[in-house]
Amino acid sequence: MTTELLNQFLQKLTTSEALPLSAIEQLAAWELADELRAKAFGITPANVRQVLDLRSHLFHTIYPDLMQLCQTKGIKQHPAWLETLFNLWLPLAMQLASHRQQLERPLIQGILGGQGTGKTTLAAILTLILGHLGYRTLSLSLDDLYKTYPERLALQQEDPRLIWRGPPGTHDIDLGIKVLDQLRRGQENPNLQSEIYNLKSIAVPRFDKSAWGGAGDRAQPEIVENIDIVLFEGWFVGVRPIDPSAFDNAPPPIVTADDRRFARDANAKLQDYLPLWQRLDSLILLLPTDYRLSQQWRRQAEQQMISTGKSGMSDETVDRFVEYFWKSIHPELFIQQMARNSDWVDLVIEINRDRSIGLVYKPSDRLP
Repeated sequence: MTTELLNQFLQKLTTSEALPLSAIEQLAAWELADELRAKAFGITPANVRQVLDLRSHLFHTIYPDLMQLCQTKGIKQHPAWLETLFNLWLPLAMQLASHRQQLERPLIQGILGGQGTGKTTLAAILTLILGHLGYRTLSLSLDDLYKTYPERLALQQEDPRLIWRGPPGTHDIDLGIKVLDQLRRGQENPNLQSEIYNLKSIAVPRFDKSAWGGAGDRAQPEIVENIDIVLFEGWFVGVRPIDPSAFDNAPPPIVTADDRRFARDANAKLQDYLPLWQRLDSLILLLPTDYRLSQQWRRQAEQQMISTGKSGMSDETVDRFVEYFWKSIHPELFIQQMARNSDWVDLVIEINRDRSIGLVYKPSDRLP
């Protein structure tokens, strides 16, 4: 694919509702040439023209609102962002809409990704596109399920190793199950009422990271109704426990006996999350081509905040912060295994060093 030529086509689509036939034919050839992505999004020689016609129309329709969203949310438009919109965000949103139609009930879509992989941006853009397709979308973060500040203080008294919120054991799993069940059942029988489930209005937990001097606490819940699609994202959403023997020769920063004990304890706590993961209808994995990029991306984010006059972590603090989470759930041990398991993950989206999109595939289609 010639990126320059593709961008010319897409720039035309920002002002025109349709492309000339020659451009559509070229786009069709490019779509089918990426066999992994084509399979992932169900694109075939028989339907590619129809798919591109629909996608082109949607691209033109949402473009003004997307520009407004980027400005409002401060979303950076990297050089390949139009290509990402056309080749990833639009087909992904269309796939979620189709999945929702087939289910005939709210879809619970999991999004797994480490720091800097763009979970929040992805959720915001999918919400915009799905809104244009007629679907009400709710973003829910694993962070929204943190235990309350007093509960986490008590937890830290029991286990002083929990110096930062985030590792397995710091979330209210029962709350997450209750909310996802409420959202899932919200449209199965709108006339049904019970004391346990208020199926018309649902209180969705939210977390205020600024409370208690940055320690964070539960905030006022958001009241929602008639949700079609839930985007449930987090840094270990869907992650399963692994064989504890994997920690005998674990990669850095799991180097000491205490590190291995902490990693094994976090691994054991993942068992408690399995009932929550069972509520997921599908799971998307945002996979950096090198997991260590998360550390670099977090440094860049903190440096950017500091440059605008806001408080942010130093590079040294970022390194300790990120490595702390690697000690609890190491990407090399957990995430790489997830990317190869089609029973756990439905779609893998690789993220390159420059945050552009790499390969997009179903684990079952990826060659060993």
